[in-house]
Amino acid sequence: MRGNPVYKREMTVSSRSIRVSVIMMVFNSILALVALLNMYSMTSQVRVTAEISYASFLDLYVFVAAIEFLMLVFIMPALTSGSISGERERQTLNLMLSTQMTPFQIVIGKLMSSMVNMALLVVSSFPVFSLVFVYGGIRITDLALLLLLYLAVALLSAGLGLCFSAVCRRSTVATAISYGFLVFLIAGTYAVNYFIWSMAQMGAASYVNQMGGIASQVNSGGLIYLMLFNPAVTFYQIIGVQTGNREVSAQVIQWFGSRSSNPILDAWIPVSLILQTLLALLLLAVAVRAVDPVGRHQAGSRKREARERKR
Repeated sequence: MRGNPVYKREMTVSSRSIRVSVIMMVFNSILALVALLNMYSMTSQVRVTAEISYASFLDLYVFVAAIEFLMLVFIMPALTSGSISGERERQTLNLMLSTQMTPFQIVIGKLMSSMVNMALLVVSSFPVFSLVFVYGGIRITDLALLLLLYLAVALLSAGLGLCFSAVCRRSTVATAISYGFLVFLIAGTYAVNYFIWSMAQMGAASYVNQMGGIASQVNSGGLIYLMLFNPAVTFYQIIGVQTGNREVSAQVIQWFGSRSSNPILDAWIPVSLILQTLLALLLLAVAVRAVDPVGRHQAGSRKREARERKR
């Protein structure tokens, strides 16, 4: 990656700007303030009741984890949705394609520069996360699983931004479509399942009203598998397991009607992380193709054929 010119340029511009440092300072200041206020309220309660509420430390962990999750979901598309379309608007994309760089190097350079900036924010919040380890309740493996989710979510959000930035001509259009697709993944998949489940319940109840329990036996069918692409549901399951709710996976499966479990639904977290990563890779492949739709190898072969014809 050190030899990628796009990555070098993006990181050089980022290091010379004060924006990343200011964002990091504000973000960690907010987290630290909330953590200190939370600890102060717990110590005040101990003075009154002589009891320590360990659940409050878990609430602090959930709050910090949720803030970082929302940051990754909603900031990454903003960082990447104008990366390629902005080059096209400044009329520098064709200049980049005329060099020895391939479309793959351009897309990967843009991706890695955004990932590095977001990784700085996540790593800088570790001191606030470490407050939870003072009283226990969260293991290192739990934090590693959360970081794995962050990586998958950041890759998916960045892939969305880069894909539509390469497909669309304008950065504003690319940003709007990226957030629209992201909202569909988070809220749309839930809404589709809920709508189908509600319609199935109404149909079952109107078909045979006297048969009690038939409406409770219907479900949203195979549409439940769309929820595997929903990063918010995966985050909810991981946080639920880490805070002591071991039945959270079974609860999610029964959200839209009763259904029997299967190996895919039972292994929701690893399957969801794999599917989200594969979707991100597919979006990045589309972005690479959209940057140079003709293909450099096809253009080079055509030039060689033209030279041979002249001879």
